[in-house]
Amino acid sequence: MGRLAPRAERIPAGLRGPGSPTFGTWVKLATLETLELLAEAGFEFVVIDLEHSPLTLESAYTLCFGAQHLGMTALVRVADRSGNYLQRVLDSGFDGVLVPQVTTVAEAEAAVAAMTFSPAGRRGAGGTSRAGRWGLDSPGEYRTKGEAIVRAVQIEDVDTLRDIEPILDVPGLGAVFLGMGDLTMSSGLAASDPLLVELTDRLLAGTAARGLPCGTAVGDAAAAAVAADRGFSFIMVSNDTTMFAKAAVDLGRSIRTALGR
Repeated sequence: MGRLAPRAERIPAGLRGPGSPTFGTWVKLATLETLELLAEAGFEFVVIDLEHSPLTLESAYTLCFGAQHLGMTALVRVADRSGNYLQRVLDSGFDGVLVPQVTTVAEAEAAVAAMTFSPAGRRGAGGTSRAGRWGLDSPGEYRTKGEAIVRAVQIEDVDTLRDIEPILDVPGLGAVFLGMGDLTMSSGLAASDPLLVELTDRLLAGTAARGLPCGTAVGDAAAAAVAADRGFSFIMVSNDTTMFAKAAVDLGRSIRTALGR
């Protein structure tokens, strides 16, 4: 995938299905320079993180524009499941949206509906926004592109995982993301606990059976390979701030060692 690949050549909306994993990372820095370096490093998609960063809607919009023009798919994780920002990030032209903290079928249905045009949903028509090329797209073109976005929900609760199938069957749902960090914290269980292993396998089996991409987040390349082998189809590896932090700490340590400090 080339850095300057046009939108039509980027990863299709919906990401890649089971058996063909793609990798990306979280973006928490409002800088085009670090975004460009992620593209140079070969990351295929980014998720602009409005939940766990101080990014503003305006900076997220700029990052969306930059990522897409660098050939990467641009997704955004909104701050919560309230739906307050959904219309505005959709109008910004993101390729997809990840809604966190989804625990029930009703919450999943509400999230999907807010990202879906009427009559199936309640997304408002905003064809004069960037999503409609500022009014240059015809109503049909605008609607077609809007229907192709990734509508994803984040699962991070053990009770939700126990009864995940009804959520997977929500009409219009395009992808599922397993938030293992919050899942282990809320349940008090390690990711290797037999219960979480069983529930994760059930989730992966359910998404595979429905052709739904299922993603997760890991810390490094070795863990990414394990996740891919297990069946995850889109994998978040580290994030821009942690990459810089680790590189800076390692370099500083090496300098102090070289100088005998």
